Amino acid sequence: MLYRFRVVDQLPEPVSAAAARGTLVHAVLEHLFDLPAAERTPEAALSLVPSEWARLLDERPELSQLDEELPGEETSHLLRRWFDLEDPTGLEPAERELYVEADLGDLVIRGYVDRLDAAPDGRLRVVDYKTGRAPSEAFEGRALFQLKFYALALWRSTGVLPSRLQLVYPRDRTVLWIDPTEAELLATERKVRALWSAIEDVATQGSWRPRRGPACSWCAHRALCPAWGGTPPPLPPYARARALDPRAAGLTGPRAEDTE
Repeated sequence: MLYRFRVVDQLPEPVSAAAARGTLVHAVLEHLFDLPAAERTPEAALSLVPSEWARLLDERPELSQLDEELPGEETSHLLRRWFDLEDPTGLEPAERELYVEADLGDLVIRGYVDRLDAAPDGRLRVVDYKTGRAPSEAFEGRALFQLKFYALALWRSTGVLPSRLQLVYPRDRTVLWIDPTEAELLATERKVRALWSAIEDVATQGSWRPRRGPACSWCAHRALCPAWGGTPPPLPPYARARALDPRAAGLTGPRAEDTE
């Protein structure tokens, strides 16, 4: 149902301070590596915040609705804690904000990798920054699925199996990682295909089923969701086409990339 609200109906969502702060921290960490290694200090990262925030406001004027203090203490706190987890003076990323795409035959998968590290022997490490809370042990597998998805796209597009997948949570000073196997990525591919098959089925039938879960508590569309007594808007005439190919025919919405 959330896929429908975002991709098919393209319903607007309120500006989120937490999401904006996450985008800001990602931008700072991306551009920190433009500096010479010795200059990648906590102070240098903090000095990038005003210019990166100004750039984000220029690109997304709606962020101006947020508290003027958003780039302040919490952002500084997250950036300083990141330095407790990683030492950027000893890192030279092969790629930052890397767009990856792989053709699986009947399905194309794509996404953006925050950072790709390459060892001298060719081993790859996929790194993703998360500015929210680290998941409990029971939900670690779900959190790592995103990185398995990226690893699958890299493996299928380059033929190189990433050696390590790493989630970095500065807020909690936590790093989650796995060293994926071919069997794990093949299982991920089967899961992706099953998910897409389910989307194809409901898009063809026009029957989008809601499912309650922990994320409902911060969903912007609860008032319209049948799981909470709401009524969704009528399906638009191009609903199936948009659901199955949100980038086609100019139908791509502002949040379509979040659903891939």
